[in-house]
Amino acid sequence: MKWNKLYKYPSSTRSLIQGSRHYDVNQEKLPSVTTILAATQSEEKRESLKAWQERVGKENSLRIRDQAAERGTAMHAYLEDYLNGKERVDLTPLGQEARPMAQQIIDKGLNNLEEIWGSEVTVFYPGLYAGAADVAGIYQGVESICDFKQSNKLKQRAWITDYFIQLGAYAMAHNHIYNTKITQGVILLCTKDGFFQQFIVNGSAFVSYQHDFLRKVDQYYKECVQNVAKV
Repeated sequence: MKWNKLYKYPSSTRSLIQGSRHYDVNQEKLPSVTTILAATQSEEKRESLKAWQERVGKENSLRIRDQAAERGTAMHAYLEDYLNGKERVDLTPLGQEARPMAQQIIDKGLNNLEEIWGSEVTVFYPGLYAGAADVAGIYQGVESICDFKQSNKLKQRAWITDYFIQLGAYAMAHNHIYNTKITQGVILLCTKDGFFQQFIVNGSAFVSYQHDFLRKVDQYYKECVQNVAKV
């Protein structure tokens, strides 16, 4: 694994507009990829989430969500420091929980990362969207976008289409700005119990997820943005 800083990634700040995350980048306020995905969820997915919240209870669902988010942030911090050649020390209970999760990803996933162009870098498509990619570089010999995920339980591939769509969005933005040829997305995931999973999407399937995201972008600007403007 080596660094090759081929591209100059822009600086950015994050802000909330109408409660949704946006990036201030290149003198534009652009909705995040996750904001667009959340705003364009299918009715089936909304109903599934609602049913889960009712099953576990509203307060408990918020607690589970917040704990997972905090654990994910801590795990990402370990991984970002590792990629930058630093050793992170976090003796808090959260840090002690996140460290072995990060180590699983390092040991079982990052060994296939051959070249790093950037870590936790802002990517954007002018006028449309922006996001932060965990890693851009070469994975198993292929130009790739990689994302680190944590989970309360093991995932099935059919459950994580939004992850693949997110990677497709980042790849399109990176290819547009830097004229790269990223054709692969990689998910490196660890559960809170320490189980590692790797999911790779490429070829026509990756292109299909990119088309899915473009349809969501169109829906977002036609429906969500216009509805906000009417308020």
